Amino acid sequence: MNNPEEQLNALKDIRQMMDRSTRFISLSGLSGVFAGIIALIGAYFANEEINKFIGKRGYGYGVDGESDLEFNLLKLGVFVLIIALAGGILFTYRKSQRNNLPIWDKTSKSLLINLLVPLAAGGLFIIALLINHPNTYSTIAPTCLIFYGLALINASKYTYSDIRYLGYCEMILGLVCMFYIGYGLWFWAFGFGVLHIFYGLLMYFKYERGQ
Repeated sequence: MNNPEEQLNALKDIRQMMDRSTRFISLSGLSGVFAGIIALIGAYFANEEINKFIGKRGYGYGVDGESDLEFNLLKLGVFVLIIALAGGILFTYRKSQRNNLPIWDKTSKSLLINLLVPLAAGGLFIIALLINHPNTYSTIAPTCLIFYGLALINASKYTYSDIRYLGYCEMILGLVCMFYIGYGLWFWAFGFGVLHIFYGLLMYFKYERGQ
């Protein structure tokens, strides 16, 4: 291996092998695009629910109406989450099969754990907040963005580094949203919708196109 070009190719192969062993590179950018589109659709229906509530409130909708609104938004949020996760798993599985890479190994387990710990903490924080302070539901959107951003930053060391910058954007967006509580749904739609689509496309064209 005296040829400098052969040595360079060998080093590239070694680097790729190391990346595959320490980073989960089966994550598909298209899963981010899909999640973003689903989030925007969910935000649209959430806005419709809120407008419906505001329209009825003037006719004595009252506190019971607020409980119904919260329950409907919760159902919608869970539905959106399930569809987004299902799409993400599907696109990631297709990419792993196409590149002959394992979808479940030590690295993917570490990625999942580091992602779920901040998300679980955020979920419990929101639940406790709603139980002890029922009138603070308007802080759910920024809190979701902040903890989701922290989760992405925490998990980024096990996958593409671009995820870290998405996490920073989500976290900063959530912090800004704390100062504009009344616009929580718009911040939520931008963070989970527009940013996911943007970063999904960025990752697709950077890592997947042509594979």
